[in-house]
Amino acid sequence: MVQNELQPKRTNVRWKIGILMWLAITINYLDRANLSAASSDIMRDLHINSAEMGIVMSAFFWSYMIFQIPSGWLADKVGHRISMSLAVAWWSIATAITGLAHGLVSLIGLRVLLGVGEAGAMPSNSGIATRWFPDHERGKISAFYDTGSKVGTAVAMPLIVWIVSNFGWKFSFVISGIIGLFWVMAWIWYYNDPEKQKYINKEELSYIRDGQKKKEGLTKEQPMKWYQLFKYRNVWAMCFGFFTLNYAIFFFITWFPAYLVEERGMAAMTMGFTAMIPPLAGIAGEMLGGWTTDYLYFKKQCSLTFSRKFNLVIGMLLATSILFAGITQSIVACIALLSLSYAGLAFAAAALWCLPGDVAPRNMTSTLGGVQNCASNFGGIIGPIVTGFIITATGSFVPALVVSGIATLLGALTYLFWLGKVEAIKIEPKLDTNNIQY
Repeated sequence: MVQNELQPKRTNVRWKIGILMWLAITINYLDRANLSAASSDIMRDLHINSAEMGIVMSAFFWSYMIFQIPSGWLADKVGHRISMSLAVAWWSIATAITGLAHGLVSLIGLRVLLGVGEAGAMPSNSGIATRWFPDHERGKISAFYDTGSKVGTAVAMPLIVWIVSNFGWKFSFVISGIIGLFWVMAWIWYYNDPEKQKYINKEELSYIRDGQKKKEGLTKEQPMKWYQLFKYRNVWAMCFGFFTLNYAIFFFITWFPAYLVEERGMAAMTMGFTAMIPPLAGIAGEMLGGWTTDYLYFKKQCSLTFSRKFNLVIGMLLATSILFAGITQSIVACIALLSLSYAGLAFAAAALWCLPGDVAPRNMTSTLGGVQNCASNFGGIIGPIVTGFIITATGSFVPALVVSGIATLLGALTYLFWLGKVEAIKIEPKLDTNNIQY
């Protein structure tokens, strides 16, 4: 009997691309976290008060939100090699020149510029995940690249505090911008769509495409205009649910360092390391979330709806612990509750970033990812402003944390009741009236 030749070993190019996706999000959040980590120094040097800093922190989200849908549309149209290169190069330059700010108005303008570039990252990544990974790995890759947001936030705090302490806050923006430009060169050199990528073998290509229902990227055709997505209930539920998650999570990205210093009386370096704890809990929560949703769907053969909603509802319920963090007197209990909240938000996010690929029509995943992220960032705009004015009016962070807890509860209810069956939007075929016989 003649033995069959051994099958060639499947390459793992998709996970190398996954690492680049993760690095992009890590740099993305490192760059945006510069402001919050150095906020006390910037406020002092530029003579900005808490209410004004709340406006500065929200300014990033004005352009970030507005450019989500155009960025997603562009990514689906021109491809992710171009869209990600443009996005990261833009925001890296905007970061590097932030040190030129000399007052409130110029700082707001530079944060707006940063938001334009950073808007392209998450919509592009959602589309890349749908093209490069089989459906049963979508939870893992979504969780993996989104943990970059937690790593970027966690690393930023002690690193930027150290740079600011030794070299001044302006230098931290320059270093962050240079790191992003190095990433752009690596992306242009390595990335392409699966069928065009030079390092992938046919075994991995078959594994990817055979495991996909929609097989995005094989054609350029899009079955509808982007604004027609708003006709569907699930799109609205995705948008509002993500809004509530973002409202809570951007407390950590914007006001958390100031909370530790002003409300809990921490020194700068102690704050820098303590601020790492909730994002690190978030990394663990998100990786567990990615594994859980894929395990339920692929291994346990649960419905896609149950597999996604399990993460979304349980995670948002855990996140309500932020409400209790502000009222406890113990700093240890406070950090533990905030870490649980962050982990819950991350556990939900693993499934949340699967939804564009699950729900979007073919070749529109980045577009729907942009729509979802656009709506969510109303939370990024409203949250820092509301928190800043609450602090100014009450002299306390406690009411702001209570509001965040209520938002996460609303998010859990949204995903449980408003989000319907998780499936791709079905396009009704157009009726050809010319061929109707009477």
